[in-house]
Amino acid sequence: MRICPDSDTVLYTLAGRVDPVNGWGVAGDTTTVLDALTGLGDDTWFRLTDRDLATHMYRTQRMADGATLTQATAELARAMGVDIDILPVTDAPVPTRVITSDYGELDFQEYFVRHRWQPEVKFIRYVGAEDARVTTAVAEAIDWATCIVFAPSNPWLSIGPILAVGDIRERLLGRDVPRVAVTPVIGGKAVKGPAAKLMAEQGLAVSARSVAGFYGALLTDFVDDVRNPEFTCDGMNIIQRDTLMLEPADRERFAGEVLGYIGERIR
Repeated sequence: MRICPDSDTVLYTLAGRVDPVNGWGVAGDTTTVLDALTGLGDDTWFRLTDRDLATHMYRTQRMADGATLTQATAELARAMGVDIDILPVTDAPVPTRVITSDYGELDFQEYFVRHRWQPEVKFIRYVGAEDARVTTAVAEAIDWATCIVFAPSNPWLSIGPILAVGDIRERLLGRDVPRVAVTPVIGGKAVKGPAAKLMAEQGLAVSARSVAGFYGALLTDFVDDVRNPEFTCDGMNIIQRDTLMLEPADRERFAGEVLGYIGERIR
């Protein structure tokens, strides 16, 4: 079954359906199918809820019928009332594999869900990324963009798979527009998830500086948090804002601040 956790979280969030507690999956969903499988003796460590499962089933069937991932994603968005383009970077499968000290190579969901991202990570690879092609829709979006913003997602598990695909780095570097990233690290800790743990396992300081270093020349600007110590980075404008977003009002406030800053930059 074709499961796309990051794009589905974006989809559910924009549709107002995301589970606010987990930050993924569908709010108030049921587990009838999983409970039935558990009763049959199946190992149901991957807890897909019913409506989330329907999303994956629809995508898988449409792609079996010949639709691309981009087309299936657009159909799901329309069905959920989302009128914003959600574009997978490629239509090719590019699974993330996590090489761990204790369990060897794990699929991403095994690492993240089954083992609750506790194994020590030695290396992360994005299978097939170099040979995958950036979709026409994504290439056109980059070409027409007046700014490019990297959300405060996990650099290695969420942003890294995108930046590994085909020639997307070259396409981004070729755009003379503000290219802005937001720190996912506040006060030496990740806001959520394993970003801080992964940084420590790679021998990196758990800091916004390390995140800025991950992006390097891809960025013209970096939005750090006001709680972090100030730093400089060659070729990059660094500003500090309150980046902690706990409530919808925080997200609206911060998005407005970032867009306002970008607007001043491109005048």
